[in-house]
Amino acid sequence: MIFVWLLLLGIFTYLVVQRSVASITRTPVWLLWLVMMTPAFIWTAWSWTQGQDFPPRFLLSLFLSCLLMYWFLIQWGRLPLAKSSRSEQGIQSVAVQLNSDPKLTLRPIDKEEEANLQQCFPWSVFYLQHIEYRPQAMICRGQLRTSSGAAYKTVKQNIENQFGDRFLVVFQEGLNGKPFFALVANPQAKEDIQKADSLTRPGLALALLLTTLLTTTRAGVFIAGITDPQLQETPALFLAGLPYALALLAILGTHELGHYLTARYYRIRTTLPYFIPFPFFLGTFGAFIQLRSPVPNRKALFDVGIAGPLAGLIITLPILLWGLSHSEVVTMPENASLLNFEALDPGASILLALMTKLALGSSLTTAIAIKLHPLAVAGCLGLVVTALNLMPVGQLDGGHIVHAMFGQRTGALIGQIARLLVLGLAFVHREFMLWAILLFFIPTVDEPALNDVSELNNQRDLWGLIALALLVMIVLPAPKMLTQILF
Repeated sequence: MIFVWLLLLGIFTYLVVQRSVASITRTPVWLLWLVMMTPAFIWTAWSWTQGQDFPPRFLLSLFLSCLLMYWFLIQWGRLPLAKSSRSEQGIQSVAVQLNSDPKLTLRPIDKEEEANLQQCFPWSVFYLQHIEYRPQAMICRGQLRTSSGAAYKTVKQNIENQFGDRFLVVFQEGLNGKPFFALVANPQAKEDIQKADSLTRPGLALALLLTTLLTTTRAGVFIAGITDPQLQETPALFLAGLPYALALLAILGTHELGHYLTARYYRIRTTLPYFIPFPFFLGTFGAFIQLRSPVPNRKALFDVGIAGPLAGLIITLPILLWGLSHSEVVTMPENASLLNFEALDPGASILLALMTKLALGSSLTTAIAIKLHPLAVAGCLGLVVTALNLMPVGQLDGGHIVHAMFGQRTGALIGQIARLLVLGLAFVHREFMLWAILLFFIPTVDEPALNDVSELNNQRDLWGLIALALLVMIVLPAPKMLTQILF
């Protein structure tokens, strides 16, 4: 089992490193990947040869040392294009998101065009003071004279009237707290947009779905307790894996459809949901969608971010409840945990404890663990997926939520704190160590929305707090006072 998790971690780490830093440094991706995987390799080798966990203080020292080395290697090979302030890096990230070539620069504007550009900023809306020319953007600084939403709408419309779709208009808060506009090169004309929409590739999405159905059904066979000899003798037993497969695909698919439909509502171009099949272990690495255009504002960023976890949870909870009610009660072993499906500790999660009490009633005691029914396994994985996505870090759903609620810089700070808290939790509950390592691979700074200044309304702020409360209820173990009441 430990080698399966190591393989999963290695693949995920490589993809994250390649996506997050490959465009900003000359340092080879494989070298950065090797540095970040070193603690996992040493920890696995120690556990395999010594038969015991690696000493926590040495693991922490090794982990911090590798993080410093990772940072040093990125800085050592950092590209000149990326040497800019945080606000300009945010503008650069939008440019990179839109353009296949991150070095694409603006076409210089002449004096007449500059005069037309200045006319796009009415003094009563945004008093333009000066324009700074950067390789990838023209930064327009001045004084905001009206609400941020009205200012962005007015300036954006004026620029589109003057220059068509030549520029992408970004509105962001600077390090001094003053908002500024930036015009980023936008090579995607209408025909390019239509071409991009044709790249959603429904055939590929369907093929991945069917392949993942096959691999998760095979995984469900073994989760149901059917051995290879039994399967070879009676091939029809393969269908016993369908309940797990269909339940897990419904959870993952609903999660991604929540993102997809919300993105389409805001006219954000996006791919169809793509499932990732895996021939071993759980049968899949999950599913994802890819946004093909920037998010228009923080409201859209929030809605797209929160739609997936809430939609997935609506499917997860009834599946989990039904699966728990059909699961077996066993004596509590020493290795019972949240991720041990043969002996799950119901007190390992506040939400899981509540769901287990609802499903098992008076038969739930502190001395029992649960051998999960295949549907309960799918439901628990749904909780794990929801919790991991709700982590308020970077480009995870939770990162989008806190970014939309508190702004990009405060959201990044919350992400840093969240990573440290999960690392501390991992030394108390070892099943979270993998999560802690994964979170440190994810950059804490989320990509800005086009209008990254306008704030959310109170209703969305409340939903954001509910989402973060759900995260806490999933990852934190049930306190003693609650277990005494429930168990």
